[in-house]
Amino acid sequence: MTAEKKYILAVPNFSEGRRKEVIESIVEPLRSVEGVTLISYEPEYDFNRTVVTLIGEPEALKEALLMMAGKSYQLIDMEKQQGTHPRIGAQDTIPLFPFKNISLEECKALAEEIGEEVFKRYEVPVYFAGANARTEEKKSISFIRQGQYEGLKQVVHQEERKPDIGPAALHPTAGATIISADYEGLTAYNVFLATEDITIAKAIAKGVRGPSGGFSTVRAVGIKFPERSGVVVSMNMFDCGATPLYRTFNFVKQEAARYGVAVTGSEIVGPVKLDYLLNSLEYYLGLENFRKDQILESHLMK
Repeated sequence: MTAEKKYILAVPNFSEGRRKEVIESIVEPLRSVEGVTLISYEPEYDFNRTVVTLIGEPEALKEALLMMAGKSYQLIDMEKQQGTHPRIGAQDTIPLFPFKNISLEECKALAEEIGEEVFKRYEVPVYFAGANARTEEKKSISFIRQGQYEGLKQVVHQEERKPDIGPAALHPTAGATIISADYEGLTAYNVFLATEDITIAKAIAKGVRGPSGGFSTVRAVGIKFPERSGVVVSMNMFDCGATPLYRTFNFVKQEAARYGVAVTGSEIVGPVKLDYLLNSLEYYLGLENFRKDQILESHLMK
């Protein structure tokens, strides 16, 4: 009997979202890796980063991610890079998640292999987060990113801030990379406000994010996207089962009303699990006893 193929979901991001030629140079080789499917890549101009979504067989995916990281290190200089999203490296993160016929433990092992190879090939130091974290604090990438690239350079020699692989220093142009495995990937979700007052977006973001008293599985910032009118509450949602999209949308809408500001819409950046959309559908339509197999296309997925 032939063993079922194993698949991993990877959602890495690199620190370039503005220079189209650089973004394409980093992403283009991923299209031709056998055993790997490039689902999407989402450049974000203001954040100055690009989020990539890949699904692949473990060994093929490993090589694809290492190839992408090498291109990022070659083409992005962290001494010159600027953006509104926290970052510490050219290839800022490489997170892995079990997708099909594979366990978290296997994803953890692959993350370790990728980390070792990143330093061996490119001499870029590595931090492990999520299930691979060496300490409780490092489970959260926000702890590792404290101070961002510029601040981390000043404290990287301190014991609690040292990389897990490599010397107590950042690569002079590529910085460092955060590698992890975990059960769930994040969902990037933006809610748009009909105001140019960035302080309102920031106040709402502070209310919605976990560390300042909001939802424990949500991180949020208030920002301005130069390419469109209004301001944005931009969220990274780490568990849309525990904290559904509709709940954060309603929270932002309710808080915006305090300031006399309307919500003009929202946006999911990149792929999202079907279940996360269905729970919002059930909520807004008041559906009872709804089953996923009532969706005709779900039968094609099998």
